[in-house]
Amino acid sequence: MSKSFDVVVIGGGPGGYIAAIRAAQLGFSTACIDDWKNEKGGPAPGGTCTNVGCIPSKALLQSSENYEHAGHGFAEHGIEVKGLSLNLPQMLARKDAVVKQNNDGILYLFKKNKITFFHGRGAFAKGDANGYEIRVTGTAEETIVGKHIIVATGSSPRELPGTAFDEKMILSNTGALAISPVPKRLGVIGAGVIGLEMGSVWRRLGAEVTVLEALPAFLGAVDEQIAKEAHKLFVKQGLAIQLGVKIGAITPNKKEVTVEYVDSKGIAQKAVFDKLVVSIGRVPNTTGLNVESVGLKLDERGFVGVDGDCKTNLPNVWAVGDVVRGPMLAHKAEEEGVAVAERIAGQHGHVNFNTIPWVIYTSPEIAWVGKTEQQLKADGVAYRAGTFPFMANGRARALGDTSGMVKFLADAKSDEILGVHIVGPMASELISEAVVAMEFRASSEDIARICHAHPSLSEATKEAALAVDKRSLNF
Repeated sequence: MSKSFDVVVIGGGPGGYIAAIRAAQLGFSTACIDDWKNEKGGPAPGGTCTNVGCIPSKALLQSSENYEHAGHGFAEHGIEVKGLSLNLPQMLARKDAVVKQNNDGILYLFKKNKITFFHGRGAFAKGDANGYEIRVTGTAEETIVGKHIIVATGSSPRELPGTAFDEKMILSNTGALAISPVPKRLGVIGAGVIGLEMGSVWRRLGAEVTVLEALPAFLGAVDEQIAKEAHKLFVKQGLAIQLGVKIGAITPNKKEVTVEYVDSKGIAQKAVFDKLVVSIGRVPNTTGLNVESVGLKLDERGFVGVDGDCKTNLPNVWAVGDVVRGPMLAHKAEEEGVAVAERIAGQHGHVNFNTIPWVIYTSPEIAWVGKTEQQLKADGVAYRAGTFPFMANGRARALGDTSGMVKFLADAKSDEILGVHIVGPMASELISEAVVAMEFRASSEDIARICHAHPSLSEATKEAALAVDKRSLNF
């Protein structure tokens, strides 16, 4: 007889494992199915984020930034480093160790919360509102039954048409995290989050990095003023960024990759790289779910169709994270996972898409929440803006990192904060204050009136809020 559960979660990434934990906390018998494997074939829950995304990329970003500081930044502080060398195998091993710590942490959380874990791939077999049979294949081979099913199968990197990833010469985010040795010439197609982060890592470690972006504007989703500042800083660091290019033939061999493209002026170009990273977006993982067996509807792009509450067209079947509409962000998936578990329990789970923060973990970091200035203009919203540069912030000077700024956008009449945008040191941490403020529908005056510790980077947030009313105190 098949094992039965109140809730079965297909996928153990941020959306899936968090949904399973919250469901178990609410008293449901819960199972989670995930097929990620470590080098030894054992379970490695955490999805793309933990295994080949958020966690390992941040580990390499930190390591490579330390290396660059030792080679170029410490001297200013009176710290002289002689005989500096790169031990890339150790750097990559540390990255792998950080990943394993997160994998093991999730397995511990499953055990702590009495969640039954199945190491394999889950797919629908049959069922209805009374219960759905889920077939598990792979390391675990069995069929289980769940009254509620949460699909959290994530996404995969999008390939260029006719150019498959081999993870040797043409790399997705997976291969980009494991390059060895450091390539002399690295090409990156796509100037998005992954492209810029991976390009930054390998530039710091010694590669000549060229980023080719099809769109004419740099970071088009980012506030234009912030994006222009970031572009200037990245170019100054040594990233060669070409915008408005049209990619043509890509020809790899065992030693190099040749990329033919047309630049923004319409001139045919050819570039040769030792490795090529392709980061042009991601596609939902719905292949193999056997959705036809139960009639689960997908949209024209392969995403699971859901409503505002993450309900699918089937009773008691839900979907969260990268596999549904909305931003492909780990923290968005987590919020949806919690909300769905609470809705199953009859509670009022809530996700506010207007206050989901975005972060690019380059140096300087870029973080934002809410509307950009160009969005407010397009929507005809009257607003006031205030900015404050980190070069006028005492803590930033002490850190030796004064690049960038904080920008506030507030409603011209009510002064409610409509968006906050940061490029600069620790932007990923500073943005949380803005998220909290916007959740409580605070005004820029509220932030301006709150005492911030001195000296701290957060004072730049207060000063930018003051600047909305043209009364900055330190600039």
